[in-house]
Amino acid sequence: MDDQQNTLTYVIIKAAVAGEKWAMERILRYYDDYMTELSTVKEKQPDGSVKSYVDEDLKQEIAVKLLEEIPNFPMDGGSFDLRTEDVL
Repeated sequence: MDDQQNTLTYVIIKAAVAGEKWAMERILRYYDDYMTELSTVKEKQPDGSVKSYVDEDLKQEIAVKLLEEIPNFPMDGGSFDLRTEDVL
C-alpha cells in the first residue's frame, strides 16, 4: 500500500475522536499489522517444533480496546508535537 494512503493524519485522528466510522476504520487498518504481531502465539509442539498462529480472539480484544480509547485521545488541552509524538 502506498505510504501516503497508510498514514494517520491530524484530520483522520480528529475525525476518529469525533466518532466518524470511516476514520476509525482507517486507524484499525493502520494498526492491523501491529495488532497481528501482538496477537501471534507461538506454541511448542511435541516433536520440538514451534507453531505460530494468530489468536483471532486476542486480536479482536486488542482492536476493541483501541476503539474504546480513541475518544480519549487528547485533541484539546495541549499541543501535539508531531516530531516527537509527545503531548506538550
